[in-house]
Amino acid sequence: MSQREWIEKDFYKELGVSSTATADEIKKAYRKLARDLHPDANPDDAKAEERFKSVSEAHAVLSDPDKRKEYDEARRLFASGGFGPRAQGGGGFNPGAGGFDINDLFGGGAGGQDSGLGDIFGGLFNRGGAGQRTAAPNRPRRGKDLETETTLAFREAALGVTVPLRLTSPTSCTTCHGSGAKPGTSPRVCPHCNGTGVVSRNQGAFGFSEPCDDCRGTGSIIDSPCEDCHGSGVTNRTRTITVRVPAGVSDGQKIRLKGKGEAGLRGAPAGDLFVNIRVKPDNVFGRNGDDLTLTVPVSYGELVLGTTLSVPTLDGRVGVKVPAGTVDGRILRVRGRGIPKRPEGAGDLLVTVKVSVPQKLDDPAIEALKTYLEAEKASGFDPRAGWAGA
Repeated sequence: MSQREWIEKDFYKELGVSSTATADEIKKAYRKLARDLHPDANPDDAKAEERFKSVSEAHAVLSDPDKRKEYDEARRLFASGGFGPRAQGGGGFNPGAGGFDINDLFGGGAGGQDSGLGDIFGGLFNRGGAGQRTAAPNRPRRGKDLETETTLAFREAALGVTVPLRLTSPTSCTTCHGSGAKPGTSPRVCPHCNGTGVVSRNQGAFGFSEPCDDCRGTGSIIDSPCEDCHGSGVTNRTRTITVRVPAGVSDGQKIRLKGKGEAGLRGAPAGDLFVNIRVKPDNVFGRNGDDLTLTVPVSYGELVLGTTLSVPTLDGRVGVKVPAGTVDGRILRVRGRGIPKRPEGAGDLLVTVKVSVPQKLDDPAIEALKTYLEAEKASGFDPRAGWAGA
């Protein structure tokens, strides 16, 4: 995204939050909008897809503390109309002065990428003579990191899975391969600034640098721009990325895909893509770190006499021995049958036994139970012996 767009777009409005919103409020607003506007939920709806892209761009800036700070500072600066001394006569910033507009200052040209506030202010006041040069504000630079989200079933997250992600973002132009020049041609070094992107002059005790008029701060001139990207080297397109999610990933974890983010300007390396993982709860298993948790209903007789239970695991079933006299709520551990993380090894399966009380018995069962209770009492067993409320 260009610096011009940082100033002209209201990212807070895009997400429906105030400029003082907390990180959690921004995250919550983005998740709701992304879920409602996702292309998979709105097939063939161009407006929803465009809105989804705008919301994603807003979140990419506001969710990053450094980018949000730059964005807020830029909006405050240009809202006040002041940029500090620039021309011989001093005074405030004039978007049209010297043949420049805001887009020029930020390395504009068709599809130009932002150069960061530090590039502008870092070169504005520099001590030294007129021959001194500063780094070009719009030289080829690495693309921005992007962020997206995917939701997995519990067992997919536990065992690992490969999922396709549909992503709309700036990517390297396939026609010019990111150079910005028409195929068969290439950019040439700007003769006016010698490829630095800035020209300098003395004014009193200071040397002032400003973007080069000829190359608009890029350091190079494209005589024949690529017709598809208009010289930027970057185009927006929807792509499908295959992501391999490792076994044992947990809810809220991020996976980094190097070089799968926003394309770099004019052939520079692409940024990274961060995938936020959301895991749906399972109706059988729970999770405690790398251990699987499972609650199994049992009868009172099974706990008293002992038994062997057949319980599910992630990859089949396993027998769990319940010793005679096991108390209700006891946790039985089956080693190595939990989350199969590597290289740490798998966690354990924790089985909690829970007595299930019958709601209705037939006459023979009732008579048998009464007989048992009498025998239990005769043996001297008192379930409330030693109880503080007795």
